[in-house]
Amino acid sequence: MSKKIKTNAMRLLDQQKIFYDVFTYFGDDVDNGVDVAIKMGNDPKQQFKTLVTEAKSGNHYVFLVPVEASLDLKAAAQAVNEKNVHMIKEKELEPLTGYVHGGCSPLGMKTDFPVTIDQSAENFDAIIFSGGKVGLAISVALSDLPQAISDLNFANIVTY
Repeated sequence: MSKKIKTNAMRLLDQQKIFYDVFTYFGDDVDNGVDVAIKMGNDPKQQFKTLVTEAKSGNHYVFLVPVEASLDLKAAAQAVNEKNVHMIKEKELEPLTGYVHGGCSPLGMKTDFPVTIDQSAENFDAIIFSGGKVGLAISVALSDLPQAISDLNFANIVTY
């Protein structure tokens, strides 16, 4: 019998008694988040990617956007009251968050950063995002996210 994988994100949800569904995929035949969503059987509009940024102030911010969209850096900066933000370098991701590229969850990071989710998420009862490991995604009810993420906001932060 195999042991169930538990990531920091899943442990955090378990500790807070927040229900979540798990989605997985195997293989390297995916090129982007849309491919991942489709391979998992999910709607790309409902599956979100986690992006970590840094502002000129030195503050870090986490943004969740649909996998089929791109982060509008100007709108993102405005949403967090910064003059500008830029994506952190891939090599900075794991030391900063504890997660690797392609497996970064907004939950269970080494440090809790402010999280802004694109307002399109409000069209769904739950959204899907990385569970903290490449090939693993979790679905959490939108109404439960404020319990799991203390500094959470919604804003129009995407471009297509």
